[in-house]
Amino acid sequence: MSRTLINFIAFQVGWFSCVLSAANGMPWIGFLVVCLVVALHLRIADHPSHELQLITLSVVMGLVFDSLLVSSGWVRYPAGMFFSGVAPYWILAMWALFSTTLNYSMGWLKSNLLLASVMGAVFGPLSYLAGQRLGAIELVDYRSSMVALAVIWAVVMPILTYAAGHFDGKRKPAPMVPVQKIPEAE
Repeated sequence: MSRTLINFIAFQVGWFSCVLSAANGMPWIGFLVVCLVVALHLRIADHPSHELQLITLSVVMGLVFDSLLVSSGWVRYPAGMFFSGVAPYWILAMWALFSTTLNYSMGWLKSNLLLASVMGAVFGPLSYLAGQRLGAIELVDYRSSMVALAVIWAVVMPILTYAAGHFDGKRKPAPMVPVQKIPEAE
């Protein structure tokens, strides 16, 4: 099996483990599964230290953005909260899990940061909506939550995608803004 396929399957296992265990009041189970997935990822990654930097950046961004959603009252997490107004530990684990896909199963996005932004704006909120439908989170003010999530993920996705290209050690990342060639004057 290719690393890309393994990465995709491992992400799905981690995502469902986190969401379903949080929905059933046992978020530590999903957290442990994600820790195993991330450890496996680091073990087979071409550049483990670079991947660890990407994971750290992703978790820090998750802490900031998901904590803003919690403190604003737009999102509520019924399980895994250590501190009021701060994102739960299992959500931060999911940010780490997500970052493991950026150089593998979602690595193709590194060549188009605009597409990464659009996909983030669409699929980021849909992931949270799926989490709500499975009972792991509550989007308190649905419209505001979805708009905030779309904006956050439209910004976060190209930043993390760019960082993935920077950290992967294989290829030069795409510029943050597409570069247009200007025809030369004759």
